[in-house]
Amino acid sequence: MLAKSSINAPFAKSVLAWYDKFGRKHLPWQQNKTLYGVWLSEVMLQQTQVATVIPYFERFIKTFPNITALANASQDEVLHLWTGLGYYARARNLHKAAQKVRDEFNGNFPTNFEQVWALSGVGRSTAGAILSSVLNQPYPILDGNVKRVLARYFAVEGWSGEKKVENRLWALTEQVTPTMRVADFNQAMMDIGAMVCMRTKPKCDLCPLNIDCLAYKNTNWEKFPAKKPKKAMPEKLPIF
Repeated sequence: MLAKSSINAPFAKSVLAWYDKFGRKHLPWQQNKTLYGVWLSEVMLQQTQVATVIPYFERFIKTFPNITALANASQDEVLHLWTGLGYYARARNLHKAAQKVRDEFNGNFPTNFEQVWALSGVGRSTAGAILSSVLNQPYPILDGNVKRVLARYFAVEGWSGEKKVENRLWALTEQVTPTMRVADFNQAMMDIGAMVCMRTKPKCDLCPLNIDCLAYKNTNWEKFPAKKPKKAMPEKLPIF
């Protein structure tokens, strides 16, 4: 679904005002943005921190300056360059997706949401991040940082990986994401989650959303989002 909010809505206005002052604007993939570069960064950033990703991103762009160069490389070359970044399925999916773009789109990264979402290793949030960042298309995102911000602000109970909870968070991110300045808003939400609304020791006093944040009002931020429930261990019955 597309974004629904006005740029002047209180939530979006506060987030964008914070971004203009404090948001990250000088990351390598933010300079001379391309669909290829942002896609590459988004895949690398899945479950990996920005500081870790930067040198890998720079090496990849230098070695494979465009998606066709990546597609034409062998999988071994791609995996070798990925060594140390972990979650190697991401590298294999990256290579597979590059080959699909080369073969089906003549080497031009697609700009249609469904086509981007259909690429290997690209989920709904990643597709939205790519198209909003480069083309300012009005798609919301829902990565781990954004989930945490929304779960605390709206006091959404439950583990965010549970489908019912995730659907609720998707509805909320659609609701608060503005139709204008989407790229800045999405980056701001990720930055707030990474720099302010952190998993532990959040800097609530510095958060632009603290006035109406339910977790802040109730001083129970540690409840949101809830941890993944542990699997119940099967009960061992005595053997007679």
